[in-house]
Amino acid sequence: MHASRNLAYAGLLLGMAMAQLDGLVLTAALPSIGADLHARTGLVAVTAAGLLTLTVATPLHGRLGDLYGRRAAFALSVLVFAAASAWCAAAPDIGSLIAARALQGLGGSGLIVTAMSALGELFERDELLRRQGWQTAVFAAATLGGPPLGGLLAAGPGWRWIFLVNLPLSVPALVLGLRGLPAKPRRSTEKFDVLGSALLAVAGAAVVALGTVDALARSPLWTPVLLGTTVVAGFLFVRRQRRAPSPLISPKVFADVVLKRAVVVNGLAGAALYGTFTYVALVAALGAQAAATGLLLVAMTAGQLVLSTSFAALARRHPDMTRWGRFGCLLGTAGLAAIAVAAAFGGTPWLLAPGLFAIGAAFAGCTSAYTVLGQTRADRALLGVTLGSLTFARQAGGLAGAAVFGWLALAGTGGLAAPGLTVVFAAAAATMLVAWLTSPAVTSSAAVSSSS
Repeated sequence: MHASRNLAYAGLLLGMAMAQLDGLVLTAALPSIGADLHARTGLVAVTAAGLLTLTVATPLHGRLGDLYGRRAAFALSVLVFAAASAWCAAAPDIGSLIAARALQGLGGSGLIVTAMSALGELFERDELLRRQGWQTAVFAAATLGGPPLGGLLAAGPGWRWIFLVNLPLSVPALVLGLRGLPAKPRRSTEKFDVLGSALLAVAGAAVVALGTVDALARSPLWTPVLLGTTVVAGFLFVRRQRRAPSPLISPKVFADVVLKRAVVVNGLAGAALYGTFTYVALVAALGAQAAATGLLLVAMTAGQLVLSTSFAALARRHPDMTRWGRFGCLLGTAGLAAIAVAAAFGGTPWLLAPGLFAIGAAFAGCTSAYTVLGQTRADRALLGVTLGSLTFARQAGGLAGAAVFGWLALAGTGGLAAPGLTVVFAAAAATMLVAWLTSPAVTSSAAVSSSS
């Protein structure tokens, strides 16, 4: 059984690596894609399409894994991701590439959520913490190696190879997953909630559109339409989940006050940290040339890696995940406030660098703590739903945050110069402070153990 778990773990890590590398590699190749496909417009949609389906499909994959088992869910995700990668590589025009990217995001979402859920099924808390080092290494390799790899492939054999490389990687991921992950025979007559999925897709698509398409986020016509669509679809989705015999997101998840607060905190932290990612480079560019800007941004990655490594080593001695989550929220508040002050003073590097380091560490701390909390506290029958809810809250919060913070800057200062960026990061710091005030505070290690 131990060997089987190690095979499954290797397959899950490989799947997560493919999904995490996907967007990072693509970004560096966008100029080459635009030139080759003669696409002056639509390049933003290439990234937005994958982001849309990746975000919206997150809770769907969690529920599919709960109903049909992690082995089937993971295998399906690998096959969809591989097929979409082949389509991306063969795309003859920008429209075909956008559609293929949407399908690829659907598969990538399944790789991430199924992996997190399966790890919670395969290992107890202490073993999960011990294996955090490997997950940190995968994350570091994807973060540091993704953009250079994308640039090298685009400049060498061509941008289509950034998708083709997924095909040979998908084969061992699929084989390892099929051999190592446990199959779960259906023991009930529960059915997948199709109507709830459709409502969630509509609400999520509206949020993603606001967060990724500037013209929609700032349109006097489409902004209220999309906001209204989000509210109505969201209301109907919540109503459906309360009444459906087999809901997509079970209300039982939110019966646990710790998990309910963790989902809320993930959404707020996602808005503050994910939502400001687009604006970080703009602040760095205020007081530095292009090369120095790149070096400053390394501070954010360094913060992620330092905290991730420390978490893997220290969490076994200090296993209260809620304290780690609160620590991450405080780090994020301090870092975002420092960046706001740096923006007000024209991007002062001595304030900006520690601020970037702090928000990188905050992102790693919040993500690691609340993922392990969900893996170890959730009911085993609702593990996928719980992890899907946490991930969806973080991603959707980031998209909503990017739209709201950008709107505040434009409405308050008329642009994204130093005053506008100061508004963005001050608002993000306030959001992160609310996340800290909302975060659950459980002090006993027994309170974060499996409820099953």
